[in-house]
Amino acid sequence: MDGTEPQRPDLTAMLAALERLVTIESPSTDKARCDACADAVAALFADLTGGTPVRHPRADRGDHLEIRLGAGDRPPVMLLCHHDTVWAAGTLSRLPFAVEGNLVRGPGSYDMKAGIVEAAFAVATSQANRPVVVLSTSDEEIGSTSSRALIEATAKRAAAVLVLEPATSGGAIKTARKGIADFTLEVDGRAAHAGVEPEKGISAIEEMAHQVLALKQLANPAAGTTINVGVIEGGSRPNVVPAHARAEIDVRFTTAAEAERVVAAIRDRHAVLPGAVVRVTGGVDRPPLERREGVIRLARLAQGIAEELGFSLAESATGGGSDGNFTAALGIATLDGLGPDGGGAHADSEHLLLDSWARRTQLLSRLIDAI
Repeated sequence: MDGTEPQRPDLTAMLAALERLVTIESPSTDKARCDACADAVAALFADLTGGTPVRHPRADRGDHLEIRLGAGDRPPVMLLCHHDTVWAAGTLSRLPFAVEGNLVRGPGSYDMKAGIVEAAFAVATSQANRPVVVLSTSDEEIGSTSSRALIEATAKRAAAVLVLEPATSGGAIKTARKGIADFTLEVDGRAAHAGVEPEKGISAIEEMAHQVLALKQLANPAAGTTINVGVIEGGSRPNVVPAHARAEIDVRFTTAAEAERVVAAIRDRHAVLPGAVVRVTGGVDRPPLERREGVIRLARLAQGIAEELGFSLAESATGGGSDGNFTAALGIATLDGLGPDGGGAHADSEHLLLDSWARRTQLLSRLIDAI
């Protein structure tokens, strides 16, 4: 660092850009709306940076957007964003974009359209001596199934990945995230009249009860491994021994080793009741983002820059996943939670803090330069 005063971002212009993105509602499953938002993101980067956006078209989901900036043979810094949100079209009618003092509200503002705007303004003011590639995807909120291959291919060429997901409420960056696995467990039994000849039946619900209790025993909260059976369906009528039951299971883990253990155990489920049949489908959706050397190195670099800018930058771990999980699992140095402080992600109270947004835009610009 040369000690010069960092350029302050134009908050008026940033707010105008954010309002444009927030008012283009972009629920993950609505391709037309996600594509319209991608158009606005492309225009924002073109106007601020002169970068030429490249569309990665998808028939099944919204298009993904890539912006490459700078020249040279050095591996680029990758900025990772997403322009889809959890909010249904029409949410703006009851939760409009609004600026209330230091708070900015609106569906998708905090998670994570403010991060996209922050990335654009930071890149515009950076003096990076290596290329920068910005990737904004359209399906992060529903598992990134259509974007994962693109994310991983782009990250493999990068020197580091900076994820513009919002900060932990309170302003901390994210240096660890749990991995996620989803499973569906189905049980087939045999129907029978519950009053006349119940002995001829095999209760799928009774078998499912055995399975749920066994699944809970696989959890290891001390190691960060949790198992939640969140949905159970089964049976047809009270007077019929149920022939079928189904459960949806959410598994979270902090390390790849724990993922391997618990996933293998879930896939190896066997029926307890004679004659019942158990089937398991599913697997790991996101590997864990583990706090390893590359992550720690980037965190220390960001904390040093924040100190020079006059604020402190704490670390945090979270149980939620992001696209940064994919890049970290490849061994690429990844730092998450560089978006603004705020709170209420996925809730009506969603908001970001203006002063944090300004500071973190300066931080991101300097961090790009320092890598």
